[in-house]
Amino acid sequence: MKLLHTADWHLGKTLKGQSLIDDQEYILKQILDIAKDVDAVLIAGDIYDRGIPPADAVNLFDETLNRLAEKKLPTLIIAGNHDSATRLNFGSKIFANQNIFIVSKVTDQPAQIVLEDDFGEVYFSLIPYFAPIEIQTKFFGEDSERLTFNDANKFYIDLARKKIPDNKRSVAIAHVFLTGGIESDSERKFVGGAANVDSKVFNEYSYVALGHLHSPQKISVENIRYSGSPLKYSFDEANHKKSVTIIDLDDSGAVEIEKIPLIPRRDLIVVEGKFNELANREPTQDYAQIILTDDAYIYDTENLRDAFPNFLEIKRKSHLVSYDDATTDRTFCKEDSISEQFDKFFTEITSEPLTEEERMAFEEVLREIEREGRE
Repeated sequence: MKLLHTADWHLGKTLKGQSLIDDQEYILKQILDIAKDVDAVLIAGDIYDRGIPPADAVNLFDETLNRLAEKKLPTLIIAGNHDSATRLNFGSKIFANQNIFIVSKVTDQPAQIVLEDDFGEVYFSLIPYFAPIEIQTKFFGEDSERLTFNDANKFYIDLARKKIPDNKRSVAIAHVFLTGGIESDSERKFVGGAANVDSKVFNEYSYVALGHLHSPQKISVENIRYSGSPLKYSFDEANHKKSVTIIDLDDSGAVEIEKIPLIPRRDLIVVEGKFNELANREPTQDYAQIILTDDAYIYDTENLRDAFPNFLEIKRKSHLVSYDDATTDRTFCKEDSISEQFDKFFTEITSEPLTEEERMAFEEVLREIEREGRE
């Protein structure tokens, strides 16, 4: 049986105010084209970027489901931590008649779908994202001992395993943070290691299709994998190679794994250099974060639009070094004059003290402001 594993679509996502819906539509068409050669599609959560998605995101998901239904391709979908379980569950019984199975909530018995190939049955456990309190309340009572994410997931997965006959091939679809995973800035963070789940809870499955982490990666063993997001959703993902994962499951439950690259409508890039060098570069349509290394402050950054018409953010390298550094020793005092405060601020931002010429220019600006205030 050949399976396509994808996750973390985050439909409706914006980046620095830029809507990515056209980019998402473009990449989903690629995924649908790749899906022509598989027996089932697994979508491991975070369909939407937020619980109340915008209308264009809902429309795009609706169109994608229609395309999958037309192909009569079994599609197994779970909710992630960005999704609203109630909203994603809407229409799920009707979709099931079209071989599209959506599971967004914890149930008394974990959802299970059984598909068949030439070698027999394959059991799929659909494990949506949940908070430990949901398991605690549903199965043990509100006053029971508090569960960790690991405890809650182990309990629910053990419950799912009870419905799978011995020696049968099985696949889990889950949206969790497994210990050892590599995170990205675009993922919703949990406090400390509170959300960590040990990969061993999935050991009995032939393959584990995971969602939540945006970088394609395996955890501990080859058959426990995150497919990653289909697009880059933060600038620290600029070097990611986005893909979908194809799993070929043989008669014994062994898997062969292949990553199929995805080509975005526009890439997400980080470029660094001096203003004049970047302004004269060959134009690119990619979404860019620009890091300027000039010593002098640059005010006319919109002039970079000729080379980078879709830049989303400009930073100065000195800002990255000092201004955002939480350990910086800020020594501003109430007794400091405005000139002294500005001198310290300028030094902190640029890592260079004001020159005498700059100090005189600033004081002249102050005097001009004072004159206007008196008029």
